[in-house]
Amino acid sequence: MRKPLSIINLKFSKNSDNLDATLNQELYKKKFMELSRCHWPKADADMIAYHDTEWGTPVHDDRKLFEFMILDAFQAGLSWSTILRKRENFRHAFAGFYAEAIARFDDKDVERLMNDAGIIRNRLKILASIDNARAFLKIVGSHGSFDAFIWQFTGGETITNHWTEEKQIPVTSPEAERMSAELKANGFRFVGPTICYSFMQAAGMVNDHLVSCFRWKEVGEQSRTKSSGADIPKRTRKLDFEESNASPD
Repeated sequence: MRKPLSIINLKFSKNSDNLDATLNQELYKKKFMELSRCHWPKADADMIAYHDTEWGTPVHDDRKLFEFMILDAFQAGLSWSTILRKRENFRHAFAGFYAEAIARFDDKDVERLMNDAGIIRNRLKILASIDNARAFLKIVGSHGSFDAFIWQFTGGETITNHWTEEKQIPVTSPEAERMSAELKANGFRFVGPTICYSFMQAAGMVNDHLVSCFRWKEVGEQSRTKSSGADIPKRTRKLDFEESNASPD
């Protein structure tokens, strides 16, 4: 997976024809920081890079989808920024997020993970990740791909919402509730509706960028969009989530 660009430690080629690389860097930073975006990344460079390059982008690669399944399960009760800072540690500890390898983890692997300070050392979540890898492979076997299975809950298209404030963003949805029930029926754990909705946001099954965010349009252009509630100006659904905040952090 391509590593997100760091907006703080920008690097320029030594062979650049630009006679004033320093000025070029400062101008780039100024332009970057002036972009209108969702508020939840705040001033966290990693969160900004994740927001600007990944969050909401439609994902159809099975390994990347399984990566989000693992990370979202470990996020339960924690902030996304905590998981994001440990992401590469998780990648190393969990065999590059290859479900085939994780499904073969045994008791020794569980103890190895429990002693790995670079990840979240929660035995229930570790065991669930192994069970989820096995359930994931069964779904791939029966549906041809996890992508084909998971995207059925939005009809194979991104649901584009039209939020103007972050407090409007829900923490779950009818699609997430159906996904949760079906995943549990297939043997998955740590896949409640809230976790499933976070997964949908990350994997681009739903576009929850604010309409004022520069990424809202970009994500829309990358998606085959299923726009719900088209008759409701600047809103997607009339849901009672006015006080909810579903930002990853």
